[in-house]
Order: sequence, then structure tokens, then C-alpha cells
Amino acid sequence: MNFVVIIPVRFFSTRFPGKALADINGKPMIVRVMENALDSGANKVIIATDSSCIARVIESEQSESEVCLTRSTHQSGTERLAEVAINYKFSDDQIIVHLQGDEPLLSSTMIRQVASILCSMSSTISMATLATPLSSFKEARDDNVVKVVINMNSNALYFSRSMIPWNTGDFVNHLDSKFSKTLLRHIGIYAYRVKFLRRYIAWTKSPLEQIEHLEQLRVLWHGEAIHVSVIDDVFNISVDTPESLSRVNTVFKKNKYATVHN
Repeated sequence: MNFVVIIPVRFFSTRFPGKALADINGKPMIVRVMENALDSGANKVIIATDSSCIARVIESEQSESEVCLTRSTHQSGTERLAEVAINYKFSDDQIIVHLQGDEPLLSSTMIRQVASILCSMSSTISMATLATPLSSFKEARDDNVVKVVINMNSNALYFSRSMIPWNTGDFVNHLDSKFSKTLLRHIGIYAYRVKFLRRYIAWTKSPLEQIEHLEQLRVLWHGEAIHVSVIDDVFNISVDTPESLSRVNTVFKKNKYATVHN
């Protein structure tokens, strides 16, 4: 299977500036993410950034990854990634995996999995992504945790920072196993083909995307399908705040993930 991983990353994150270079058990976060991408078996790993600081850090690692400096005007990671895919002159059918730079616990297995899913899908599916059942009411009400609702064909109906679907019964007090199977947390990784990226960047920002600050809603707004593969027993923390960074560091210090590259 031929796929390319592109990691779009900027230094001036709105919610947590500088998080890409935040220390995770002795290494910058972007390096942790890059290492997982390199372990996935991707044909190429590219870090797409508008920051010379981030570029220097990646280049100092002397890894097999590449750095591509991009424009600073992009409004989303997908737009930044699309610039790279087009500049590299990848073929229209080339599968691109969009790995977010704040996902240091997202394993190489999941990276390969999302590429494999899209590879097996018909051309009517524009994107593939992953989700996992939510584990608690606290997680469900956290607006840093993106939720997704899917249909009978496992295609996304909607993504939101709010709790969806909402149970009008005793949801607040009981997150029982039957209900929790329908309450899904989106995992921040996507796969798409280059020909889809060309369409994506031609679209304007959708109203829903602007409200939720979720770039994947642009795809649903324009009537295209996102396939969601639900996987169980996933432990993952996106680094959106200093608090979540602290939680990720705790995980690495317990050697659950850090042993691979130490």
C-alpha cells in the first residue's frame, strides 16, 4: 500500500501557542508525532509548517522525514496539507494521511489503518477517519473532545464539540454501555486522495465549520462522504491545553509509549 503522511503544524496555535515544540519526556511534541509517522510504513513523511523554528527542530533530527515550508495564511491544516500535496506534484490518486501535530499518542498502527480503509473504499468516499466510544460523561461534555455521529453505512452525519447525540432521558447521570456505543469520540486523523484535496481548497469556509471550528464540516456541507471506522480500546489524548500536555507526559513517564524511540 502506497501512502504519504503529511503533518501540518504551526507554531502560533490559538489555544496553546508553541505547543508543537512543547517537551514530552525529553523530546518536542512534533518529533514524537513524526516518529510515529515514520514507524507506520509510509512511503514519505512530510512536516508542513510556516515556522522556521519548527523546521530547524525537524531538520536537526536527521530523520528520513522531509520539511516543507508553507504559506502562513492557511485557515486549516487541510489547506496547509493541500499546498504541499500539490507542490510535490503527487498523482490525483495518491493517498495522503493527515496526521495532526498535536496527536503524540496516535500510534503507527492507526496511521496505517486509516490509509488502508480509504484504499479499500469506493471512489464515492472522499475521506476516511477514525472514532472510538467515549468512556465517561466528563469526556462527553469536554469541548476539546470532538464527537461524531454516524449513519448505518458508517459515514459521518455530523461532528461537534457538543454532546451528540443527546439523550433526553437520564443521560447526565448514566452513561450506560448501550448508549455509550453510539456516543463516539473522533480521533484526529484523516486519509484522502489528492484529487479530493483539489476540490476542498476550492470551497469557501462553511458556516458550520466557522461555528464549530472543525474543518471536516466543510466536507459534509458540500455533500461529500466521510467514512468513519470505529475502533475499540483506544487510549489517546490530543494536546490542546497545558493540562492535556501534562497528562500526555504522565503517560510517557509510565513508559506506555516512550520505549519505542528511547
